[in-house]
Amino acid sequence: MRRPAVFFNPLMCIFFVAVSATVAFAQDGAPKWTADELKELYNYCDKPALIQQLKISPETADKIGEIDHWARQQIASVEANTNEAYATPNEVEADVIKKYKALRLSSDQVKSLSDRRQQGPMNGCAVTTLMADPRYDTVVAARFIQQYKVLYRKQLIDKIDIVGRMADQLIETEIWKQKEAATIAKMPETDFNRVRKTVAFYELRDKKYRTIGLSEQQIPATIEFFNTHTLWAKN
Repeated sequence: MRRPAVFFNPLMCIFFVAVSATVAFAQDGAPKWTADELKELYNYCDKPALIQQLKISPETADKIGEIDHWARQQIASVEANTNEAYATPNEVEADVIKKYKALRLSSDQVKSLSDRRQQGPMNGCAVTTLMADPRYDTVVAARFIQQYKVLYRKQLIDKIDIVGRMADQLIETEIWKQKEAATIAKMPETDFNRVRKTVAFYELRDKKYRTIGLSEQQIPATIEFFNTHTLWAKN
């Protein structure tokens, strides 16, 4: 059956994604977040990943984050030739390993942490990466809701296994989400507040999903559905 026409410019490309830079880059590609900002980024990205990967407690993950923060400060002062305790970054790294071992981690866990340090801190992860389509700046919310319901309401109900009322609420939440993301995307990529707002934005999105009545298992499926079923996608 032929689909109703979409009330948007059909010549626009399919779902342009503007991804937020979770680290500000200099011309040579080096991250420019401050030590304190990297510490905060650790809590968003590395900490949850390490808890899952190494099967450690949040408290242990916090201690690892403090060790990493301490190490960055020491290495920065070594490079500035102002450190009175260490002469080289390798000396700092040796003490980092000792501090890891003092947490009573297994040899495999310590090795994983050491390998991770060689790669550097995570520059971003799902909760700090903003997906925003700038076209939503000019989309009329009521028209979006009307057209989206025509195109995808039944698919959403069947795919997520929800009732019609929940589907309508999710569609209304989707236009809020896209409008909010487009606003955050206007912030400079060099501003760490953009990362903070992105994290808070996703937390609020998930809270809205739970208020609508989605289970923890339905939330990822809903996110994927809206990522792939857009007004500009091929239906």
